[in-house]
Amino acid sequence: MAFKKSPRNIAILSASGAGIFILSYLSLFQPEAGNMSQYLILTFLVISLGFMVNLFLFKSYIHDRVRIIYRNIFSKKLDKTIDDKIRGYSMNEDVIDFVGDEVQQWATSKTKEIEILKELEQYRKDFIGNVSHELKTPIFNIQGYILTLLEGGLEDESINRKFLERALKSVDRMTTLVEDLDLITRLESQQLELKNERFNLYHLVKDIFNSLEILAEKSNVKLVCKVKDNVIVVGDESRIRQVLVNLIVNSIKYCGAKGGVTEIRAHDMDDKYLVEVADDGIGIAEEHLPRLFERFYRTDKSRSRDEGGSGLGLAIVKHIIEAHKQKINVRSTEGKGSTFSFTIQKSK
Repeated sequence: MAFKKSPRNIAILSASGAGIFILSYLSLFQPEAGNMSQYLILTFLVISLGFMVNLFLFKSYIHDRVRIIYRNIFSKKLDKTIDDKIRGYSMNEDVIDFVGDEVQQWATSKTKEIEILKELEQYRKDFIGNVSHELKTPIFNIQGYILTLLEGGLEDESINRKFLERALKSVDRMTTLVEDLDLITRLESQQLELKNERFNLYHLVKDIFNSLEILAEKSNVKLVCKVKDNVIVVGDESRIRQVLVNLIVNSIKYCGAKGGVTEIRAHDMDDKYLVEVADDGIGIAEEHLPRLFERFYRTDKSRSRDEGGSGLGLAIVKHIIEAHKQKINVRSTEGKGSTFSFTIQKSK
């Protein structure tokens, strides 16, 4: 059986060693038989006293060292609770290993904190870079149009109105970006109150289809609703409309070849419905799927930027669904299409 290196066992071993040494010394150099009982009593006293002194010294030593360790790993001042915890360590256990485990746990937690802080720092840098990049294009456009007008274009009826309209379009793009950022901020901080209302999902989808009919016809995309007319759900109708509009518009834009189809489905899942927005378009490469709902993340930067938008649409969709305490997912195959799906509470 392995020797357990606890303070109590070390104190017993050291005291016993001292007692055996004294007994051996007396037996060798003062071997009178009549004194043997006295030697045994003296040895017992030495062992007992040595055990108590050693245990006290070990405990004090360990306590002082543990306090130093805790002083280094805790940012707050040591209080009576921590002091009692240190004094409460069992002397039958390997206290150093026990404290070592706590230090290891502390180091692991700090390592995780550092990793999280590094990720947040990188996220902050990416976020600032993305916002700057998104604002740069409309600002430069506005600047160019205004300079052209000031340098004589204002009197030229063939371009003045056209340039003002283009400048207004760039202003609208900046406004959309700011509004989307404000919405995400409110969703993340839970400052946006969601309504909890009953509504007919079929009627909502049909209304959205009517509003997007011109866009779909222009792209020669067929909109198909396979939601039954008795699908009643609970949530914030205006926000779910925003989710569906965003997903359907994306589907129309990237539906690929002419004659594509965007289809809306709803599957019964006991207390929820699984809503799907599916298309037979160009699809999304597998490496993009894990980051698809990140702010400003673009699978095709050149094309999506030309198409306009703030780059925050899918991030907003994700936050709205999560604010409803539901989940959203995406599956896609390049060349075959994509399907975005989310759950929504069924009305009782």
